[in-house]
Amino acid sequence: MGRETKETEENRKTRHKMVVVGPHVSIITLNVNGLNSPIKRHRVAGWIKEQDPTICCLQETHLSPKDKHRLRVKGWRTILQANNEQKKAGVAILISDKVDFKAKQIKKDKEGQYIMIKGTLHQEDITLINIYAPNTGAPKFVKQLLIELKEDINNNTIIVGDLNTPLTPMDRTSRQKINKEIIELNEKLDQMDLIDIYRTLHPKTAGYTFFSSAHGTFSRIDHILGTKANINKYKRVEIISSIFSDHNAIKLEINYKKKAEKGAKMWRLNNTLLNKQWIIEE
Repeated sequence: MGRETKETEENRKTRHKMVVVGPHVSIITLNVNGLNSPIKRHRVAGWIKEQDPTICCLQETHLSPKDKHRLRVKGWRTILQANNEQKKAGVAILISDKVDFKAKQIKKDKEGQYIMIKGTLHQEDITLINIYAPNTGAPKFVKQLLIELKEDINNNTIIVGDLNTPLTPMDRTSRQKINKEIIELNEKLDQMDLIDIYRTLHPKTAGYTFFSSAHGTFSRIDHILGTKANINKYKRVEIISSIFSDHNAIKLEINYKKKAEKGAKMWRLNNTLLNKQWIIEE
């Protein structure tokens, strides 16, 4: 009886080792509306720790290149930034120490409007683009940037940020019709097989990320875009309130498990398992 129990326990442990578990990744994006105040940086750092994302993307950091070292968050040592000399705009990507991330390529502009990183996350290719679009001419700016980065955008691309653009009438409390520039941006997204993940997973929900006191309207101008090919990996997307900014955050959870189960190269038989009689019998 003792031997049987021991063997059953061993079976369970070995079977557990044989299961391929796909990594779970969360990406959060927030326009922080300036990080030059030490108190604000402290609050943002606390908020990031509380949310505990795999990747955190920030816009409007307002840090100049010489001040960029001021953005530090314990547990997110890898910080990549695009900064503006005039303490305007500014974007940053923070990557958790808990994950195996390797950067292969970085592209950014001197105005601090965007940063793109290409690399691997848990051996999976990922391209991440963090954008802060200017207040005026935002849809045109985003469309032009997508054209410039076209060669870098593939099925593993996630685009996040404050695009300063509601993509559908539902993204504004005024339900105002979208203009020609937004229509053209949507056409470009469609051509590139890019989707608004929030709208795809919440087709009838009016969720907002920004309140304009000038117009007295709420809108969703912050977005996370992904590819149609990966629609089954996007597990959950939600809007998260933040009390230290005039924007709310958006958090996306991705599950890479589907691919891990399909890919034969993800799991290799450990030949020593064949020394166990019960495995051979199975």
